[in-house]
Amino acid sequence: MRQLRGQERAITANRQTSWAFADAFVAEDEALRWARDRAREAGLPSVSPGTGAALRLLAATADAKAVAEIGTGTGVSGIYLLLGMRPDGVLTTVDMEPERQAHAKAAFRAAGFAGNRARFIPGRALDVLPRLADGGYDLVFCDGDRTESLDYLAESLRLLRPGGLVCFEGVFADGRTVDSAAQPAEVLRIRELLRTVRESPALLPTLLPVGDGLLCAVRRGG
Repeated sequence: MRQLRGQERAITANRQTSWAFADAFVAEDEALRWARDRAREAGLPSVSPGTGAALRLLAATADAKAVAEIGTGTGVSGIYLLLGMRPDGVLTTVDMEPERQAHAKAAFRAAGFAGNRARFIPGRALDVLPRLADGGYDLVFCDGDRTESLDYLAESLRLLRPGGLVCFEGVFADGRTVDSAAQPAEVLRIRELLRTVRESPALLPTLLPVGDGLLCAVRRGG
């Protein structure tokens, strides 16, 4: 038994090294580094390179022309989404803070995207999302208030075309999601989100171990 525990520790360490390698696999350019610096200065988290690469891949796989993003931040995730989208695709991105969106606009320009590739809407996501078109989006990326995750999911199911994708960032909550200790409301809401997505007959889900956890699901047709 003692030897087995040692093997388990070795496997865990190897996996952690592999995950770190995978998360840093994609190199970032100057525009992304600039956007990350602005996020760091503002005390904001931003998606990891591995999470960004996954979003880029998913947007490309979906041949996404219309993407909605909840939580603009300083533009890190938006750049990755735009890199994966069609050349004529438009990113609609929502954030409570216009100053953050100003940084994102500058980051998008630095990354070489024309101004008409992104539509910036300031405001609370649950006030903005109901105004967006039913079935008009290929991908919805949710990186907003964790306590509103289930509401984001409901709106996403309305916004997505059949075969479209919804993604939630940060579902590991720095390890708290699987921690048996008492947890705050936002972690309890993430657990409820995970259960709901996994059990929904309308969704085909997976949980990607990139960054702080990326929950993805395809909206089934019909």
